[in-house]
Amino acid sequence: MSHDWPGDGNRYGYDSGYGEPAPRRRWPRRLRRTLIVLLAVALVGGASTYGWAWSKLNTDVDLGKVEHRPAKGKGTNYLVVGSDSRDGLSGRDKKTLHTGSAEGRRTDSMMVLHTGAHGATLMSLPRDSWVTIPPYTYPMTGKRPGPSKNKLNAAFSAGGPELLVRTIEHNTGLRIDHYAEIGFAGFVNVVNAVGGVHLCLNKPIKDKKSGANLKKGCQTLNGKQSLAFVRQRHQEAKGDLGRSQNQQKFLSALAKQAARPSQALVPWKVFPTVGAGLDTLIVDKGMDLRTLMSMFKAMQSVAGGHGHGNRLNVPVAGRGIATSKGSALKWDEGRARWLFERLRNDQPVGRRG
Repeated sequence: MSHDWPGDGNRYGYDSGYGEPAPRRRWPRRLRRTLIVLLAVALVGGASTYGWAWSKLNTDVDLGKVEHRPAKGKGTNYLVVGSDSRDGLSGRDKKTLHTGSAEGRRTDSMMVLHTGAHGATLMSLPRDSWVTIPPYTYPMTGKRPGPSKNKLNAAFSAGGPELLVRTIEHNTGLRIDHYAEIGFAGFVNVVNAVGGVHLCLNKPIKDKKSGANLKKGCQTLNGKQSLAFVRQRHQEAKGDLGRSQNQQKFLSALAKQAARPSQALVPWKVFPTVGAGLDTLIVDKGMDLRTLMSMFKAMQSVAGGHGHGNRLNVPVAGRGIATSKGSALKWDEGRARWLFERLRNDQPVGRRG
């Protein structure tokens, strides 16, 4: 006995058995509608997210005010600064993080990120570098002192980001296209937002001033521990140069962590991470979110997450050089000039000789 009923075939898209053609299946149309709805949601969500992120950016730095700038070279140069700004930290935070309560901003790290046809290169400029600070009109006083020798960090302390950019351009011949700075609070928040950073240490680190108390071996550092690690230098045989190398090592690990699919592709993980960084990020007026994302991708490239990149320090001729401003670090003029010229012309860099 047959159990085929009139109409059953229509239900599944077959011939009904009465010689009538089966109706066309409607799932492709439904699929198209579903895709259109999802696309619309993505576009609206993307636009609102863009607006939200843009509203959080602090575009205080005006590179248009920088005087006597070198001609633009090939590729793009970002100046990435980690400052000791306490903005966003409570009194309890300052005590817990061992930051002290100094007013104003100073630099804890300065790096030039160059991107171009040969990938990305991240070059650290130690804050104790002995450089020439060029003439500059101080906005608050209107005074204009002549050129003077000082540590690179002094340029930031005296004239903020604009004088720091002016000083770096004067001493390297590299034109800085964009500026990005993050303070203590933003740094700690970003590390915590990505769930900590996995780092391997070849020796234990204990430093009273920074609060570092880390064991030897591989471990995951939270925001507080990470800040202590990148700030400490008293246990480093190379002093400020050793700290610069630690900062590059940590930045590499942080970029890899942020680039992992488990972190980068999950919305409820991405938004806290982005927000944590944007809250205390200071950039130049010409920086938009697309340019900022290009900078982040280049940082990940240098970290080894995508493609290839170079991490290096400015060549040094001597450490602990006695100066009128205390112990400083002197660049190797010949090798440094060679490196700056290669970056300016967007040529590959590496160990010469």
